[in-house]
Amino acid sequence: MSERETPVHPGTRRRTPAAHVTLDAVAREAGVSLATASRALNGTARVRDDLRGRVRAAADLLGYIPNAHAQALASAEGNRTVGLICHDVGDPYFAGIAGGVMRAAAEQDLLVMLASTFREPAREIAYVSMLRAQRARAILLIGSGFQDRAWERAMDAELEPYVRAGGRVAVVSRHRSMRVDTVQPENRAGAAALAASLVALGHRDFAVLSGPPELTTVADRLAGFREGLAAAGITLRRVVRGAFTREGGHAAARQLLAAGDARPTCVFAVTDVMAVGALAALREAGVRVPEDMSLAGFDDIPVVREVSPPLTTVALPLTEMGEQVIALALRTPSRAGRSRVLRIEGSVVLRGSTGAPPGS
Repeated sequence: MSERETPVHPGTRRRTPAAHVTLDAVAREAGVSLATASRALNGTARVRDDLRGRVRAAADLLGYIPNAHAQALASAEGNRTVGLICHDVGDPYFAGIAGGVMRAAAEQDLLVMLASTFREPAREIAYVSMLRAQRARAILLIGSGFQDRAWERAMDAELEPYVRAGGRVAVVSRHRSMRVDTVQPENRAGAAALAASLVALGHRDFAVLSGPPELTTVADRLAGFREGLAAAGITLRRVVRGAFTREGGHAAARQLLAAGDARPTCVFAVTDVMAVGALAALREAGVRVPEDMSLAGFDDIPVVREVSPPLTTVALPLTEMGEQVIALALRTPSRAGRSRVLRIEGSVVLRGSTGAPPGS
């Protein structure tokens, strides 16, 4: 196809750009086809020097800003964007992991797009679909998986073609059906070890403040705590469910106290943010921690060292987990096509919120 329209002269004064100048407008100004304008600006194919000059002069005249998404689709290097999907970045657990991801991404000049799903499975799938459309280099899921077959099928339908096209996926926490690289905190083993430590303090009567049962993290921590108690011949009889938030922990603790049963001597909240809410509820009810009731959490978010009393918990290296999940996503895929699982052990940290049971 020949290009016959009048060329733009180098000395022409730049116009004040409109709110959005399209590539089509640049092509018309340069007197070339849209395809030629695209090739001239993104360098994906050889274009005559005179045509390239005309296109670039037209882009400069109009104040054209190249579309980064379109360039990424055409570029051999691919997009410099990583998608990071979590349940709630306001939760210090996710903020800690996200901080590790962003630190590692910055070292490689990658841009992190962060989204919070607020634990809505459909929203998580929608965000994955959006990141696919943006041709993100990698997608990271750093929230608990959902024990829901319909969600698993829908997520697989989004991720399978993305991975087949060269996209990379890595996750934090257990996702039952996903065959992707995983940073797997040992939630079950950590909760079992915590139970053993609390039993060693003399406790025999326990309650658990638990999150939504469909979350794999909740299921694993609750199962591990049961197993740790069972190893000592103790049966867990009281589980109160609440939202996986500070407010959820506060409400669950109030429900436990209002039950009218003999109060447990020790309460385990399956996440630190729930434990912080529970601590406030116990204080409001005049329950002294640990003199009247011991309290423990899981994760070791920074705030639990500052509350009074400091919280007993299972510590996870959150920032390191973030660095590791993006490293897995950016590594060359396994030749055998097998998923890699990096297991992260938690360590029990006994602090002032737990002690011997009352009257011991």
